[in-house]
Amino acid sequence: MRREPTVEALHSGVPLEAQALNHEEWRKAQALTITRKWSGEDAPQSRYAEARIVWTDESLNVRFVCRQDEPLFVNASPQLETKTIGLWHKDVCEIFIAPDPATPGRYFEFEASPLGEWVDLAISFEPGGRKTDFEFHSGMTVAANIEADEIIVAMQIPWSRFLPRPERGDFWRVNLFRCVGVGDDRYLAWQPTYAAAPNFHVPEAFGWLEFV
Repeated sequence: MRREPTVEALHSGVPLEAQALNHEEWRKAQALTITRKWSGEDAPQSRYAEARIVWTDESLNVRFVCRQDEPLFVNASPQLETKTIGLWHKDVCEIFIAPDPATPGRYFEFEASPLGEWVDLAISFEPGGRKTDFEFHSGMTVAANIEADEIIVAMQIPWSRFLPRPERGDFWRVNLFRCVGVGDDRYLAWQPTYAAAPNFHVPEAFGWLEFV
């Protein structure tokens, strides 16, 4: 039974690395648009983003194509060899994934910046509040490209005991985000969280990811 709202992850028999930003497999996948702020209000068209998700026998892959009509808000000295804690304070694309739909309060956060920086975190909501495992290691790789009026950011996340390889027809919980510029208006979400203040960590607002 199909859930709503749903985005499809397309299976590909072609190994797809993060660096393959313009591989033809991306064009076959369903495009979802990120056009609203976390609050549900419409975002400026100049900040719209598109995301596509492809899965292979090796990994989950997501690519963002983002309009960029303003100066980048990025780190002056990007760190590419290790995760960048606090990356969410800069321009960044994000995907939150809960592989067990019965427990959406346990999920994984993956981020990548226009400069190729990255961070991966394990999140859990417990009686004492939200906990973050900053030592979580997914083995993710990222790639990015900056053009005159857009940026492209891709992530490759290998299957593991944390993210087990799915079967066709499986449903996971998911949300996708873009942070761009400065101020509260910088937080865009595929599925708005409708929080009182900017907040992406609202599992009950997650949509569905269907593996096809």
